[in-house]
Amino acid sequence: MASEFQRRKVAGVFTAMDTDRRGYLIEADFDALAARWTVLRGLEPGTEDHERLRAIMLGWWSSLSASAADAGHVTLDDVLTVVDILPTMLDAVSVTADAMFEAIDENRDSHISRAEYRRLIEAWNGRPTDTDEIFARLDLDGDGHVSQQEFRSLWTQFWVGDDPAAPGTWVFGRLVEDESAA
Repeated sequence: MASEFQRRKVAGVFTAMDTDRRGYLIEADFDALAARWTVLRGLEPGTEDHERLRAIMLGWWSSLSASAADAGHVTLDDVLTVVDILPTMLDAVSVTADAMFEAIDENRDSHISRAEYRRLIEAWNGRPTDTDEIFARLDLDGDGHVSQQEFRSLWTQFWVGDDPAAPGTWVFGRLVEDESAA
């Protein structure tokens, strides 16, 4: 069962996606996130990059709705049910991390830059966001970018971990308003 800390951080991601504040997610929420992100990146509909990013976001919808009690609505509890089994599915967590890394790595240089990370968070939040402090937490080796291996580790820490001090807690930006996580 998800800890209170895990519940709060996953709820932060959930709330960012539930832009209509209805208390559950629908496919349109994933479409809206993909639309915000493609607009921020300047991707034209029909281009390979636009369709790839959209497919990754809608892939999340497919996975979550398939495991939800009501396939048309995904609640926070539905997401937490998936989170509870993730420790037994680390390969699937890595596959999801790689798909997200691909979506974030705009120029396909095998690194996430500060600017690429900022666009991810601004798409997620739907507003301009200063991410420099958080990016420094994610750059585990201090080389100015996040590698695919670093991102896999961070992604796993976020979705599987329960340590407020883990750098992966910050993958989705400032979601957990807990001073012990700061």
